[in-house]
Amino acid sequence: MSDLTEMARNHQLGGNHYTSKKVQPWDAMEEWMSEEQFKGFLTGNVIKYIARFQEKGGVLDLQKCKHYLEKLIEVW
Repeated sequence: MSDLTEMARNHQLGGNHYTSKKVQPWDAMEEWMSEEQFKGFLTGNVIKYIARFQEKGGVLDLQKCKHYLEKLIEVW
């Protein structure tokens, strides 16, 4: 695993409600979705967080955008 993979896989912003689970939701989605669907999910979240950061979450949304982008780079 690359450092980027480790960072994306083992890091969560805004709490621990995913990392505390035995199976992380994006691990389940990666298993259950096609590769194209999973990449679409990640891309959609990048778009969502970059689009709303000024009106809603500010820097936290930018960090979440970066997190999903790191995961997208990992699976690309």
